[in-house]
Amino acid sequence: MLRDITLGQYYQADSVIHRLDPRVKLGTTFLFIISLFVFDGIWGYAVAALFLALVIRLSKVPFRFMVKGMRSIVFLLSITVIFNLFLTPGEPLVQVWKLSITREGIQLAILLAIRLGFLIIGSSVMTLTTTPNQLTDGLEKMLKPLNRIKVPVHEIAMMMSIALRFIPILMEETDKIMKAQLARCADFESGNLIKKARSLVPLLVPLFISAFRRANDLAMAMEARCYRGGEHRTKMKPLHYERRDYIAYVIVLCYLVGGIAAGKLIPVLLSSILA
Repeated sequence: MLRDITLGQYYQADSVIHRLDPRVKLGTTFLFIISLFVFDGIWGYAVAALFLALVIRLSKVPFRFMVKGMRSIVFLLSITVIFNLFLTPGEPLVQVWKLSITREGIQLAILLAIRLGFLIIGSSVMTLTTTPNQLTDGLEKMLKPLNRIKVPVHEIAMMMSIALRFIPILMEETDKIMKAQLARCADFESGNLIKKARSLVPLLVPLFISAFRRANDLAMAMEARCYRGGEHRTKMKPLHYERRDYIAYVIVLCYLVGGIAAGKLIPVLLSSILA
């Protein structure tokens, strides 16, 4: 299950999405996440689904590989759906003890599940098609104006890049420790919630020790190479926009307009036709 986490990994392929400027991918991912909270109704999410399917198709990343990252959030997704089913007021449909499932709760649970799934997949597309170095350069370039107010932009971008790079490493380390503990007859599944939490202690302690050791080794390596931040540093491959990057911005703007229009206009048209 830990190996199913795709966030932070990079998938090598020759696609137009891989060749886009990292600033474009960062900006469009941010706009896509915002659109998931702005779009109203199922028709807006239908436009988001079509847009996401097009991006996945152009990225040449296998959809099966991308969906693997969804398995890690099944528990969170289930809790979200259950809470919205039983705690949303409205027209009751099914009575379960003192709780009732409402029509509005079903609609909200479905929309939230779709929103969370699209958010994870959309973020995975960015990390799968962009190397950590490209993400660092793109984020630093986008936040460069903040240097004027003494914000350590380079250090922030570097920390985010290191964090993304360490995600698959820590997941692999966790998998190794878990297998070693299982070989010593450790039990992570049986028992109540308190017992399961206690059984994670033999897993978390060596994981934290390994993470701190890796962080210390990385800090020592950076100091040994006289690393002093981003001041007066040059880039081997400076970022610059090309024609395809401007086309990508135009496509994203059309997607935003189309999603908002679909969420507002299509229900009105359908109600007028059915009336």
